[in-house]
Amino acid sequence: MSTATAPPVAARPAAAHARRGRRRSGLARRRAVIAWAFMLPLIGVNALVVLGPSLFAVYYSFTDWNGIGGAQWVGLANYAELFGDADFRNALWHNVLWTIFFLVVPMVMGLFGAYALTRIRRFRLVFRVAYFLPYIVASVVTAAIWENLLSPDVGVGRILQVNFLGSQTLALPTVAFVNNWAWWGFLVVVFLAAMQGVSPNLYEAAALDGAGPFRQFWSITLPSIQPTFMFLGLMTIIWSFLSFDYVYILTQGGPAGATDVLSTLLYREAFASLRAGYASAVGIVMALISGLVVAAYLVIRKRKDWAV
Repeated sequence: MSTATAPPVAARPAAAHARRGRRRSGLARRRAVIAWAFMLPLIGVNALVVLGPSLFAVYYSFTDWNGIGGAQWVGLANYAELFGDADFRNALWHNVLWTIFFLVVPMVMGLFGAYALTRIRRFRLVFRVAYFLPYIVASVVTAAIWENLLSPDVGVGRILQVNFLGSQTLALPTVAFVNNWAWWGFLVVVFLAAMQGVSPNLYEAAALDGAGPFRQFWSITLPSIQPTFMFLGLMTIIWSFLSFDYVYILTQGGPAGATDVLSTLLYREAFASLRAGYASAVGIVMALISGLVVAAYLVIRKRKDWAV
């Protein structure tokens, strides 16, 4: 008569541990499959509406295409024409000026507006809503209102005898002013959220050391919100190079190209001149500029070890 030999006592915990490990591994795989199942529709939509058109834009930038019929391959001819085109250089220069303006004026206004709101206790929510409201109003509505306000026939232009949107000197600053009116309130709200995350103990310690409001702002607030500041600077640069709505609604790039930016040049070449291949080359250059800005930001972020 034979008897079964029981497994060693030490082997039982090891076997149980192995089973638990297999169960955890199987559970992790199931969670990964479920996660990908939820993500696949979104990936498919992005591939359809973002990746696909982007690849086609790259292809058409090397062709002579009117946007309707077949495309004829021309290689780098569009890019060679682009960098020799006075209209392109003019639009690019306006984008640079636009970017400089929006990196300085609304950023400074947003910073000090947000800091001022941190110093008050009553009606803060009312001010936040008042600042943010122009940002959520449709750009068509905002542009139409300011077009009438600045009109040389019925608005401020009539009083001052100045055609703000018809002057080659004043048109671009005027459009930038209108866009800034709608934009800077958004910066106020974002900066205010970042400033509210700064520890009050830092300000109390600085006040005990005799630091005034400006010194506290310079030595505590700005370093504390630096990641947010740099991120908004990045987005401002990208959005500045993609600006279109206010320029097109108010001036369509005129007068005589005085407010032309890359996006209005692209729109005109694609839909007015029916040069979709050339317009695609303009779009690729815009994308490359944005990509370089993002790459520079990521390098700085990695070196600074920012969480934002």
